[in-house]
Amino acid sequence: MKDIYIADLAAFDEGKPFDGFFLVLAKQQRSTKTNKPYLNLILGDKTGQLEGRVWEPGDPRIAKDFERGDVVKARGSASRFDDRLQMKIDQLRKATTSEVDKSDLLPSTTYDVAELWRQLLSFVDSFSNPDLKLLLTTLLAEPDLAQAYREAPAARQLHHAWLGGLLEHVVSLLTLADHVAPHYPILDRDLLLTGVILHDIGKVRELSWEIGFEYTVEGTLLGHIQMGMALVERTIDSLPNFPPKLKTLVLHMILSHHGKLEFGSPKLPMIPEALVLNFLDDL
Repeated sequence: MKDIYIADLAAFDEGKPFDGFFLVLAKQQRSTKTNKPYLNLILGDKTGQLEGRVWEPGDPRIAKDFERGDVVKARGSASRFDDRLQMKIDQLRKATTSEVDKSDLLPSTTYDVAELWRQLLSFVDSFSNPDLKLLLTTLLAEPDLAQAYREAPAARQLHHAWLGGLLEHVVSLLTLADHVAPHYPILDRDLLLTGVILHDIGKVRELSWEIGFEYTVEGTLLGHIQMGMALVERTIDSLPNFPPKLKTLVLHMILSHHGKLEFGSPKLPMIPEALVLNFLDDL
């Protein structure tokens, strides 16, 4: 855990020095009215962001090898200009990955991610349908995808917009779905829970969380529903003897989970499990 956060600096006495690790959100070369060059930075962490000024960019104590998206260690002081808090930066270097935890730099879930992941896998382990269990264990065993699933936010702004937000959202829905399924015997519990786990899986590719929460190019052009369906379809096609009808039902769960065409669903929910998934997701 880092010592100084953006939110702490408002309480600092003006001119009091500090050291801290921050994420570089923006870097721009500017000039004063007298044409003296300086660096204008936007630095951030999980508590907010703040403008920083490097008035002597040629100083050897100021690193030259950092860019937007890097984590830096900065030494400086807080001050106010036009009643706005800003940093005056005297020293700056690029930080190593071992020096700071990403969860200190971006908003993150308050839950234990390892425990959430254990709960997710325990739901999969409870399945009685061997084809759905194989599909999910195959997907979730892929290291890069599993890591992204544990880290990804569930959205850029609207809900669960923090590291681990996708996993938190899904485990919450799994718990709800597992309570609802026994109440309606018409529902196929394993299909419903599969839809819960896969409905937003495209967000691991739609969103980027290296520099704040942003859409990737593919996410902007395709969207998480189409990206998720393509990912799941490729996985199903790699499995021998996966039932074609079951494949159609799984893909329908993903395509219809927003519930309405005007909300981005390519299809309306047409099976009971898809309808329940949409209601629970909205809830």
